[in-house]
Amino acid sequence: MAAPRNLAGDAGRRDEENAKVVEEDEDWSTGKKPKSERLPLTRCEVAAAVAVVLIFSTGLFCIYLTMPAADYGKLKLPRTIADLRLLKDHLASYAQDYPAQFILGYCSTYIFMQTFMIPGTIFMSLLAGALFGVVRGLLLVVFNATAGASSCFFLSKLIGRPLVSWLWPEKLRFFQAEIAKRREKLLNYMLFLRVTPTLPNLFINLASPIVDIPFHIFFLATFVGLIPASYITVRAGLALGDLKSVKDLYDFKTLFVLFLIGSVIIFPTLLKRKRIYE
Repeated sequence: MAAPRNLAGDAGRRDEENAKVVEEDEDWSTGKKPKSERLPLTRCEVAAAVAVVLIFSTGLFCIYLTMPAADYGKLKLPRTIADLRLLKDHLASYAQDYPAQFILGYCSTYIFMQTFMIPGTIFMSLLAGALFGVVRGLLLVVFNATAGASSCFFLSKLIGRPLVSWLWPEKLRFFQAEIAKRREKLLNYMLFLRVTPTLPNLFINLASPIVDIPFHIFFLATFVGLIPASYITVRAGLALGDLKSVKDLYDFKTLFVLFLIGSVIIFPTLLKRKRIYE
């Protein structure tokens, strides 16, 4: 009688495995991730993320309460160039009358968006150029982008590892391998990534602490590497009326210049690797 029981047990296990496979196939066919690959954050990590968001949101709200009265109905994050033109016209006089309060609100909003990966910082960069000109606008954008990226770095250090591994597993493995090969010239490689659109800045901000990039290298590469692209965006803000789409900012000529700058930056790393192989 033992043999039949073993056969029945094997058949039961096969049925369970087949059911799991069918369930996963159904998940993929409906566009869902299998249960083993769904959001991997624990309750503590979710609670920590919510707490950070609430702290930042409360601070941002308190800053806005201290600002002079304005028509808040017209204040909204732009999603198109047309929205940005309307916002710029509404804020121009406000920025002239209350420059300190406006800059404080602008910086707080920019850093908040960069920290929590809210799309639209490119419109904030264009707005800086339109309202403050190239020099002051560039300083504002580079400062805020670096501060926001640094906040995102530490937020990812706190709860980002399971999230990034879940969202971009292949890209994270590629990034980790590239970092491991370039440890001795890591600053050059990080500058290359920041100057060129090889990897999205969002991914770099989140993945850097996970692959053990030191913060001082991350900070310096971000601060210096974002200058070329920020200059292009801020300068475009001066001619906001002629701009039709955000895609017009990065045409073939602009991308060629950025990759040329990036190639010059990463050249010492490539040269050293060639000497090692020889």
